[in-house]
Parts: sequence; C-alpha cells; structure tokens
Amino acid sequence: MNDALVLRSDDGPVARLTLNNPAKLNALSDAMLAALHTALDAVAEDDAIRVVILNGAGKVFCAGHDLKEMQAARQADDGGKSAWVDLFTRCSAVMARIQSLPQPVIAQAHGIATAAGCQLVATCDLAIAAEGTKFGVNGVNIGLFCSTPMVAVSRNIPRKQAFEMLTTGEFIEAQRAQELGLINRVTSGDLDADAMAFAQTIAAKLGTAVRIGKQAFYEQAQMGVADAYAFTAEVMAVNMSDGDTDEGITAFLEKRAPSWSNT
Repeated sequence: MNDALVLRSDDGPVARLTLNNPAKLNALSDAMLAALHTALDAVAEDDAIRVVILNGAGKVFCAGHDLKEMQAARQADDGGKSAWVDLFTRCSAVMARIQSLPQPVIAQAHGIATAAGCQLVATCDLAIAAEGTKFGVNGVNIGLFCSTPMVAVSRNIPRKQAFEMLTTGEFIEAQRAQELGLINRVTSGDLDADAMAFAQTIAAKLGTAVRIGKQAFYEQAQMGVADAYAFTAEVMAVNMSDGDTDEGITAFLEKRAPSWSNT
C-alpha cells in the first residue's frame, strides 16, 4: 500500500481522498491533518473535479485525534497547552477547508467515526455510511469533552440529541445517524460503488451552478432570514446570467437535454 497518509484517485469528475493510516485507525495526527489539508487544497484548484469522496482505509473511517501524540505534548514547559491549542486550531482549519472547497464533499463512513472522526463526517457536505457503522463523540468517557467536534455535530443534529451523545459518550448506529440528519444515506450494498453513484449524480449537474450554490449555502446559513433572502436573490441573479444556465432552462422548455459548455 502507498505510504502516503492521504491517497487520491480520480474517476472522471470525482476525486476520492482516502485517509491511509489503518494501523492507527486513520487518526487525525499532526501529519494526517497536514496531508489532508494539502490534498483538499489540490482538489480545490482542479477544475476537472466536481465532487470529492472522503473515505478511510482499513477497518474504520476515522477514530479521531491521535491520543498518544496528544499525551506526548504534556512534556512541554507549558504542560502541552500551546501544542493542543495549535492542534485543535489546525484541525478546525481543515474542517473549514472542506466547507470552503468549491466541490461538494461526501464522507464515506464505515466501521466507526468517533470524536474528531465524527466531526469530519458532520463537516462534510454529504455523508453515506455502511450499515452497522457507529458514530460517537466519546471523549467524555476518558474525561475529555468533545468540544470542537461538538461545533459540527450540533449543527447537523437537534440539540438535545447532540448533547446526549456528548454527555453519555454512547455510539449511535448508522440508521439512527440518518434519522437525526448526521448522514444522508445508509447502504447494505457495495459502499464504494454506492458512494460513487451518489457522487456521479451530483457531478452530472452544471458545475458552475453547484459551486455557486455550495458557497451560498454556507454563507446564508450564518445570516438572519431577511439578509439571507436578499443575499440569495443576488446569487440567483448571478447564476441566471450564466450562459449554461440559459441553455439549461431553454433546453427544459424545449423538452430536450441541455448542451452545456461547462458540464
């Protein structure tokens, strides 16, 4: 297996990024975070890529931060605080990069996604999981409340259910995760194939429209309703002015397939 911590393979307009440290359950170590951020930056600059799938090698998707690495920081003069602040800040930057990426990102989860691994699933724009996958923010079980994972998780699922997960440290199964809104789909079939089919459905849409829409989705979510409507009215006007959008609407009215220059 390639020694790179994040592997990339492209299938037409879909890029698959694979967390590749199965021996450590794909933990988000310093090196893994750096590798993932670099891979995301590269995908962002690739106009041929329309959708990204993020998955994990081995038995699990991601087991969160590297606890041994975190414990080693205690040897520093300040007891580790500066190293931990730096770690969580860099992790947050990776999460923000996923949502600022022009392309939609689909988390493809299996096995477990716990703590920062669950945060990663919650941060991705979409998520699909194999039946039997378990999700948790379990830090409280070892005395560390999952405060940074809480940011993403509490923005995906209802507050009381998020707080229950955070304070009990219990896992939820994939079906429950779908019911709560943490993931979109559960599959009992071929996870790789089902994730790719999901991605290809999105990749077949007009790329410029999806990029405009993704950026607007996150920006309007931070606004009040009146401001959000004013902002998105401008966004839709810009989208409408695109020549391929003109072609898409004309084709629909003429009951034919669109012929887009930017598919």
